[in-house]
Formats: sequence, C-alpha cells, structure tokens
Amino acid sequence: MRAKLYKLFVALCHPLCWRPLTYGVAPSAEHVDVLRSISVDGVIDVGANRGQFSLACSIALPEVPIVAFEPIPNEAITFRRVHPRSPSVELIQTAVGSSSGIATLHLSKRADSSSVLPIGKNQTAIFRETDEVGTIEVPMIRLDDARGHWAGRKHQLLKIDVQGYELEVLKGSTSTLLSCSFVYAECSDVALYDGQALRPEVVSFLDQNGFTVRGLYNPYFVAGLLIQADYLFERRTPIAASPGLHGTL
Repeated sequence: MRAKLYKLFVALCHPLCWRPLTYGVAPSAEHVDVLRSISVDGVIDVGANRGQFSLACSIALPEVPIVAFEPIPNEAITFRRVHPRSPSVELIQTAVGSSSGIATLHLSKRADSSSVLPIGKNQTAIFRETDEVGTIEVPMIRLDDARGHWAGRKHQLLKIDVQGYELEVLKGSTSTLLSCSFVYAECSDVALYDGQALRPEVVSFLDQNGFTVRGLYNPYFVAGLLIQADYLFERRTPIAASPGLHGTL
C-alpha cells in the first residue's frame, strides 16, 4: 500500500502524469532516483507494459528519447494513450528475444507478469493473481534488428523487464549493447518461470560484454530469501561523452 501511495504522490506532483492517471497508469516511481543518477542519450524500454517505466524516464530524463517494446495488444493500446503523439517516445509492438519470428506469449491474470516462458509454480505461489489465463501468438525480433531506431546514440540505457526472458533479450542485443552505457534489468535468484536464466547467468553474460554491477534496487524477499531485484549494470570502460548526453553521473 505504501508503494502505491508513493507512486500516486509522484504522479500528482508532475503534470505530465495527470492524463495517464485517468487510464490507471502511474509512473514507476521506484526507478526515478536511479534514472536521475545516470547520464544517457537514449532509453530502450524492453517490456514496456502500459508505459510506467517510460513515464518515469520522462520525469527523470525529460529530454531523452525512448524506444519502447511491448507485445500485448491491450497494453500497447494503453501505452499509446499514456504517451500520445510524443515525438520523443516510440512504441514498437513486439516481443524481443534472441531470434526473430513468432512467439507464444503466456498471459497472466496480471498482464505485467506475462512471459514468453511458461509461468512457474514459484511465481504463482509467491505473487498472487499471476496464474496463466491463456496464450497468444506475437511477433518477436532481436534488438539488433531494430538498431535503426536509435542510430547515432552511443550512451543509452537498456532496460529489460521481461519476466525471466532477460538473457534471451541480451543474446539478441550484442551489437545494441555497444551503444549502451547502462543496462537496468530485473533478475531473479529463484526460478519463477519455466526455463528462465537466473541472476548469475545474466551477470556473467553482461560481464563478458563489458558491464559490471553498479547497484541493486527494489529487492523482494520471502522469509529472508532474495527472490528478485532490479540491477543496474554499467559499462566498465566508459564511452567518450557526446554533446547529446542528458543526466548526471
């Protein structure tokens, strides 16, 4: 309840959030301080849902362009209502993974818990109302196949929140990572989805691609056991600053 009240407070303090509130959408306020701590020239929002994270970016990094990805049709409709005709926010309605084609998306009672992976027993036991309610077929692309949407940017933030499919997104993003200074990903220490890669595998992949963990945020514990958290990864060898950089380190 406290987290919901804080999100509402943040939304009410920012006029750009007033219209989204009429659609039941508030910014992901828990990410605003993290976003304000970094310098980027673009945001890639993978797993955009209804636009909550992109809205937080608009608060924390108001001049930074956003390219968002969301495969669920109803969520994409709401995203476009939340960010209507914005020249700095682009939505691509597709899933993202390590290959291009058609993917089966497992829909949850809570849309933001849907995944390309089957919803596991741990997920439904730990998080209420996240049971599978059906599947749909959606297009899937590799981020590297969409690089034209952020051509020229060299200091991006890649945010990934795809319910256990983070490593597959990264496998299809090796060229895109070269244009990123930061990766912000939700990682699990306990398998919540069938076949998901856990935090050590994601950390190892990013380490091999030049990134190290800068911070852990929004941890979720059950009986003292860390279930999942958001991790900010920073490129070990910073790319030279460019005139289009926004934010502060």
